Amino acid sequence: MTIQRNNIFPAELPRRMVGGHLLYAPVVTVVPGRLVFLSGLLARNAGGDIVGKGDMRAQIRQVGENMKVALTAAGAGLTDLVRTQTFTTDIDEFLRHVDVRMDYFGALPTSTTVEVRRLTHPDFLVEVEAMAVIA
Repeated sequence: MTIQRNNIFPAELPRRMVGGHLLYAPVVTVVPGRLVFLSGLLARNAGGDIVGKGDMRAQIRQVGENMKVALTAAGAGLTDLVRTQTFTTDIDEFLRHVDVRMDYFGALPTSTTVEVRRLTHPDFLVEVEAMAVIA
């Protein structure tokens, strides 16, 4: 059985380059099967600028919007999410904004949330990676 992998780079998401190297694909689909894997998404806009410096609520919202873009590019939607892994620099502050999270993850995928000392830039407060299944 041949496995087909497709890396998707939506125009609305920045391509993360370091030292001339593309670090990851924001969306990966694999066939057979209809699994969609999203890399850790951060609060960056399409231009790569950090959104919501110091504002957890704004960052959760931007990450949710980025997830919508990534899932749409793969032919999926938020209701297709089956797993999320969330990393935050302040779990108490993150939990104050569960309503925003539910605006995006209302389909209740499996979820893990952990507090970390730091993300890839000191202005980032939250990062989410996810997996979806397309029916």
